[in-house]
Amino acid sequence: MAAAAAALAAADPPPAMPQAAGAGGPTARRDFYWLRSFLAGGIAGCCAKTTVAPLDRVKVLLQAHNHHYKHLGVFSALRAVPQKEGYLGLYKGNGAMMIRIFPYGAIQFMAFEHYKTLITTKLGVSGHVHRLMAGSMAGMTAVICTYPLDMVRVRLAFQVKGEHTYTGIIHAFKTIYAKEGGFLGFYRGLMPTILGMAPYAGVSFFTFGTLKSVGLSHAPTLLGRPSSDNPNVLVLKTHINLLCGGVAGAIAQTISYPFDVTRRRMQLGTVLPEFEKCLTMWETMKYVYGHHGIRRGLYRGLSLNYIRCVPSQAVAFTTYELMKQFFHLN
Repeated sequence: MAAAAAALAAADPPPAMPQAAGAGGPTARRDFYWLRSFLAGGIAGCCAKTTVAPLDRVKVLLQAHNHHYKHLGVFSALRAVPQKEGYLGLYKGNGAMMIRIFPYGAIQFMAFEHYKTLITTKLGVSGHVHRLMAGSMAGMTAVICTYPLDMVRVRLAFQVKGEHTYTGIIHAFKTIYAKEGGFLGFYRGLMPTILGMAPYAGVSFFTFGTLKSVGLSHAPTLLGRPSSDNPNVLVLKTHINLLCGGVAGAIAQTISYPFDVTRRRMQLGTVLPEFEKCLTMWETMKYVYGHHGIRRGLYRGLSLNYIRCVPSQAVAFTTYELMKQFFHLN
């Protein structure tokens, strides 16, 4: 998932505070905790992804060298897409992303808490290391569970007006299932995704968690503030959250980006003319490197990811902090 989801989950949710009798009690609060976490993470993810949807669309077009836009850069492509496909063309595939982001956020939050507890109690590992391990495992779990939705989203985002292979989300699911090997067709590119997710999620959790803990430990008054729904919980100020999340996302993206490029091209499958030369992860990476090199191949579109990072993190953290207070998660 995006750096936003990983960084959001990196902040350990505090335990529910006891309630007076008649208010539902601690048990009731625990019973609904995962539902409230699900809603908070889902809403924040959807707002963040919708904000940067035009950049996501252009990233897919550039990564896979769409023949209509392959000669363009990031900003020229952002101008060219509305001219060719209208402004809604910048949001193509965003519906599938919205459907994916809710279960992704829910699974990641629940898996993160489960893995964190498991690693601490069974392995005796704590501190930043257990957060890194739990975050990597949670990210990979969420990816595996929601991968078919990401596959469909990429296929829809790659289409250009007038050359539609799929008429919508349902039609894309049916077509991929019928023509690309059934259920396994939805998991093309899963291996580079898993291999890329481990360092991506791990570095995101580690970097964000370290920056947060160091900041609140050494400058709590300057960088932190009490949560509005629980004054006993200290949280980072919004602009500090943005800065920490942006740094974590930028570092993680730089490390894992070649896997992201490989995954996108494998997900597009038969849509690309070089499909038969890119059947496996290593064949795809070799093809991209051989034909386009490192900067214009394996790292094509990386600058766009850096540009996406700041607004994505701003919206994600601001919305999530508001939702945490609204749903009394602190």
